[in-house]
Amino acid sequence: MSTDVLPDDLLAEDLSSDGGQACAGTVPSGAVPSGAVPSVALTAAGLVVDGEPQVLLCASLFPFRLPREEWAARLAQVRASGYRAVDVYVPWNFHELAPGRWDFSGRRDVGAFLDLAADAGLAVVARPGPYICSEWDGGALPAWLTLEDGLRPRQAEPRFLAHVRRWFEQVLPLLAARQHGRGGSVVAVQLENELDFFDTDDRAAYVGALRDLAREHGVVVPLVACAGQGDLVGATGDVEGVVPAFNFYPSDRSPAVEAEVRAYADLVAERGLPLLVTETNRDHRTLRRLLVSGARLVAPYLQASGYDFGWMPSVGNWGDPGGLMTHDYDFGGYVSPVGELRPGHAAARVLAAVVEAYGPALAAATTHPSDLPVVVDGPTASSPSALHLVGGGSLVGLPNLSDDEVVAHVGPVAGLPVAAVRLPAASCPLVTVGRPLDAHGLPGTLLLATADVVALGPDGVVLASAVPAVVGLGTSAVRAGDERPAVEGARVLGTSDAAGSGVLVELPAGERGVRHEARVTVGATTWPLVVVHPDDVGPGGVAETGTAVPGAGVVDVGRQDVDAEPRRLTAARRLVPPPPPAPVRHTRAPRSEEVGVHRGRLHLRTRLVRDGADALLLEGAGDLVDLSLDGRALPTLARFGATAVVDLRGEADAVDLAATVETWGHPNFDDARLPGLRLGSLRGLGDVWRVVGRTDVSALWTVHGDAQWAGDPAPLRTLGGWSSTRVGREVVYRRALPVAPDANHALRLDGVPGAVVVRVDGHERVVHAVDPWLHLAPGEGATVEVVLPHTPGALGGAELLRLAPVEGWDVVPEDDEAIVAAVRAAVPAAPPEGPGADVFPVRPGPGEEVWLELAVPTGTGWSIRPEGEQVRLTVVAGDEGLGRVWLDDAARPRLTGGDGGRIWLPAAWNTGTVRLMVRGTAGGPSPVLHALVASPVPPPSGP
Repeated sequence: MSTDVLPDDLLAEDLSSDGGQACAGTVPSGAVPSGAVPSVALTAAGLVVDGEPQVLLCASLFPFRLPREEWAARLAQVRASGYRAVDVYVPWNFHELAPGRWDFSGRRDVGAFLDLAADAGLAVVARPGPYICSEWDGGALPAWLTLEDGLRPRQAEPRFLAHVRRWFEQVLPLLAARQHGRGGSVVAVQLENELDFFDTDDRAAYVGALRDLAREHGVVVPLVACAGQGDLVGATGDVEGVVPAFNFYPSDRSPAVEAEVRAYADLVAERGLPLLVTETNRDHRTLRRLLVSGARLVAPYLQASGYDFGWMPSVGNWGDPGGLMTHDYDFGGYVSPVGELRPGHAAARVLAAVVEAYGPALAAATTHPSDLPVVVDGPTASSPSALHLVGGGSLVGLPNLSDDEVVAHVGPVAGLPVAAVRLPAASCPLVTVGRPLDAHGLPGTLLLATADVVALGPDGVVLASAVPAVVGLGTSAVRAGDERPAVEGARVLGTSDAAGSGVLVELPAGERGVRHEARVTVGATTWPLVVVHPDDVGPGGVAETGTAVPGAGVVDVGRQDVDAEPRRLTAARRLVPPPPPAPVRHTRAPRSEEVGVHRGRLHLRTRLVRDGADALLLEGAGDLVDLSLDGRALPTLARFGATAVVDLRGEADAVDLAATVETWGHPNFDDARLPGLRLGSLRGLGDVWRVVGRTDVSALWTVHGDAQWAGDPAPLRTLGGWSSTRVGREVVYRRALPVAPDANHALRLDGVPGAVVVRVDGHERVVHAVDPWLHLAPGEGATVEVVLPHTPGALGGAELLRLAPVEGWDVVPEDDEAIVAAVRAAVPAAPPEGPGADVFPVRPGPGEEVWLELAVPTGTGWSIRPEGEQVRLTVVAGDEGLGRVWLDDAARPRLTGGDGGRIWLPAAWNTGTVRLMVRGTAGGPSPVLHALVASPVPPPSGP
């Protein structure tokens, strides 16, 4: 890429090893061509690589969500889209499987993946955390961290930072060895992730500690930290040496995108930095709007989808408010989780071609509000953006925010008439205005082009458009007496003056597989023009025949063609599970992590003596709790740690209480509304209590608050019973509770409006509507105050429960590796069921688990969909857990993040069988698994 059109002051020079500025790094000169500046820098010029400004289109591609055998093919798909970079999370808990047990082999060999990325010609933005979010188990923080007393994740406190150092000692040398200029392609390293969403006490100290660790371990490329909600200081601590970046997730229909993005571009420009968008939506209409508004790194999140194998999905707050993240991890990017290309891949190639066509003139452009005269007959941007290109001219985004085609009236430009331009539904063409063509080996000026310019050079101007394109061309080299413009293959719409120094023409819409050529001549100047269909734009341009170079078209790049007809898999046999290990006695029910179950499930059993108790109270149980009383299964509890009550009325005085508690995943985000959504929260049955007493405490609350008119002595009301016109002003309800000094209690508040503050003996807590319970330890509760903005109808009543612990538990831990080992060790059931028998439908009883071995045709991968209701399936292939599916069940929380009904068996892992654990659940129709329906997913070809 040439830099001859760039001012000298836009080139990176004399960058020190620590960045000089906070944003630059140097690498050994021997790794780059002689005479080049061996650097990656973030400057006022933008993202500068080896002295040349760049615009990087970057797709998320996560090796931990793919079999190793798929890596090269997925990287090739990204490169074929025209994108030149990938962002790569490196999850800590994927590599430290248990405390001190590290694994960087096989599909955990992140170094091998980075080498493949470099071989594919892709730059890498590496994101090693320590926290990554990514809807991944615990946000990648190991589940056992918070077992350590006093450890606080994502804080500048010594216990947590000591563990982070252990992680960085493992991962950072792998990244440092693969930096740009050292034989690799890592151009930036992101520290942390969206820290501005988290309540970190000392952000500068925390981010500064991460920065120091990175530099200590040889990272010299720029260090960045991304803001999730626009808080630059909250994300970076504003520390020197860490560059702010932004994650930007607007509505694709928002008219305010450009104005907001320009505000962030101006904010970082004041610091001499470019705008880096490290995450955003996948819709290329929105990506174009970000580009013309100043973004130099445009990184749509999860443009290349993936799949969470094993027990690695998270729980998150995308439900009501809790939700289970699906194993299928898919936000609609241009590559599906199983590797199929989608229409967005063609849109990516066109955008990449525009970036390539304008090259450094675009990469070092400045953004401004557009002054192009335009009226759109439909919803569009409230303040469109224009990139002022180096060397002259501009690129204007012209969005159509509707799902219908609309007309834009563009102009007048350079004396040319107003043109009526069709804008396809949900589009944003990048309109060229006033671009001098001498820098591209052509004469004159491209006064206007309403279609995407995908190639520009001595051979002419190539445009990609599915609707007619309007082009204006002009030259000053027109002599008196020259004939009026001569046009072939286009329709003349008008000229700029009598001499015809400018001409406006309309070219027909591009047709797939057709290269439409036109010629426009003004005086002695001739411009060749070409129009192609957007689907015919490949990563390397457009072939002479009009068909795209390899990689164009919505085809499955890197995959073989197979018959995609789904089929029912019916050949199966029942399995006999191996005997479980002997239980270990615990006084109280332990947390899963306390007994080594960081992923997997926990089996617990006790003999429960009611002794007058009418219910059980479970505090902090999660994720999936299957209880049985004397062998009778109860509906699954999946309440994300919210307090749950189990009715014991009608039960015998002594019952066998059994529980199987499965960890779906640890939260990837920190949400205070539910205990199980707090970052670092633990899993298991939680604290289990017998309810041995109940007291209605709805009455006898006194009313206080300077914002209300309640007098002294304070009025005595029921909780929530104060009537006042001062709605929204603070009111305080206060009373003493009849607590036994040596007992635990639980206080339930009815009708909580969102959240209220409760002061217990002067100490504040927050109680949420989705979990309106408050635990009172012995000695607590002498005085309780409920504080909230006065809202008529808020709060209803209150009940105080006296609790006694349930003790004496027999516990069998079963982590993910133990589950897989047990499934592999299972033996076929005795005849009459032999190999190949059709055992469907399978009808496990509520609480019963049936194990099956299912025959699967080899030679391809499969997308498998179970059909049934009131069952949960866990599927294993060889040494790998493929995933879990929970079929129709009223107790099931919302499934979010992808297709919750799909199991992916990759071709490389298909040995001809998979094994299933099918668990029946209670509380609805009789559990049944009718069948499994599979569609082929062919293996990747090539390396």
